[in-house]
Amino acid sequence: MGRKFFFCAAAIAIAAAGVYLNNTSLLAEHRPGKPVLLAHRGIAQRFDETDLKNDTCTASRMLPPNHDYLENTIPSMQAGFAAGADIVEIDIHPTTDGQFAVFHDWTLDCRTDGHGVADMKRLDIGYGYTADGGKTFPFRGRGIGMMPTLAEVLSTFPDRRFLINVKSRDPSEGEKLAAVLNGLSPARRAEIIVYGGDEPIDVVRRMAPDIKTASRKSLKSCLTGYIGYGWTGLLPDECRHAMMLVPINIAPWLWGWPDRFLNRMQDAGTDVFVLGPYRGNDFSTGIDDPAQLARLPPNYAAGIWTNEIEAIGKLMK
Repeated sequence: MGRKFFFCAAAIAIAAAGVYLNNTSLLAEHRPGKPVLLAHRGIAQRFDETDLKNDTCTASRMLPPNHDYLENTIPSMQAGFAAGADIVEIDIHPTTDGQFAVFHDWTLDCRTDGHGVADMKRLDIGYGYTADGGKTFPFRGRGIGMMPTLAEVLSTFPDRRFLINVKSRDPSEGEKLAAVLNGLSPARRAEIIVYGGDEPIDVVRRMAPDIKTASRKSLKSCLTGYIGYGWTGLLPDECRHAMMLVPINIAPWLWGWPDRFLNRMQDAGTDVFVLGPYRGNDFSTGIDDPAQLARLPPNYAAGIWTNEIEAIGKLMK
């Protein structure tokens, strides 16, 4: 009995040692480089994030503004890149003339002075922003003609990286976007990541396989699969040639975090971006202040998702 127990204990110890050696970052190569800063919405007006829902009109709960930029506009993107962003996130919707408008909301009513189908170049996209419950509208009249098309964005920034958010769950939008992306050069496609609803992203991944993508389904499958058996060094297919979003409070629990994990993802062609803490709802924050930035590992050289590129960009310099 004692001999059998000894051999069982020894086998368990050897297995545990093997798992440790296969996942410890102490024995992993640290790949040098600088963090990749992703500016969510470029430089945008911040808003009260309490009890957000998918249809919340964030313009109506804007915080007191400290700059003049409006999200998803060319000036906002220019300012984001100037502040240190390596990638700017933008939102798109198809238009009736076959293009994609760069705009966040499902409808026009929240931010603009339009309703239903409208000429987007005549809309005032600053119309609905208020920080005092509708007493004043500081950007009203200042956003006319500022809603760009995706084509305009890509031509204005021919050598910049973008994360494109498909806002719907319509597979046909994935088909239309894949057609646009496949019309770009291979070098240009390599600078673009696409994320959004499961259905359109599945289509983009199938029709434009060289584009890195992410969806709720792929992120969940990658993360849960990696937690389940990533200790072996094997990766779920959803973790390959993709974008992976990792909340900062979840990251330390991942096998091999940081260097072993990041090396595995990089070898699989996947870009990793760390978010702010996940608290059990659909909305994660970004790495938006010095305290959150300090939670990253020393010499961290992967992606950082931020809503405050001005502040984080200065800190990274």
